[in-house]
Amino acid sequence: MKSTSSGPCALPDATAEPWAALLVAARTAAGRAYAPYSGFHVGAALRARSGQVYSGCNVECGALPSGGCAERAAIAAAVLAEGAAFRLEALAVVAFSADNSVLAVAPCGACRQALIEFGADAQIAFQGAQSEVTIVPLSALLPHSFELPVAGAER
Repeated sequence: MKSTSSGPCALPDATAEPWAALLVAARTAAGRAYAPYSGFHVGAALRARSGQVYSGCNVECGALPSGGCAERAAIAAAVLAEGAAFRLEALAVVAFSADNSVLAVAPCGACRQALIEFGADAQIAFQGAQSEVTIVPLSALLPHSFELPVAGAER
């Protein structure tokens, strides 16, 4: 498979399945975002280790910063469906501005930590401003994350 980012490990081609399907699902979710204040529409789609796909979009709130990120919305959908057994395999993120321009957006710091909670070995794809797609290991986005021990949880 073709690598879509530089680095020591070869990563999957973003145009190949299942990445293409995740990117389409993320784009669809971004179109449903509630962003009346910033016009910043973000969609995320994740694939669980179970094979199921879950999506989320950002939701703004007039009481800034009370809104929610697309990535954590997708995680919430996955946990709702699969419970504590949910584990993350891959995530795609797509963002658009108010004028529908593609924005280069990787998950924010809070989302990176939330993602690590469910799959430190997951692959993350995000679309760039020129519509190129970067795929990186989650560990590259948050190299020195912390981990609290969870009683009875297998990681």
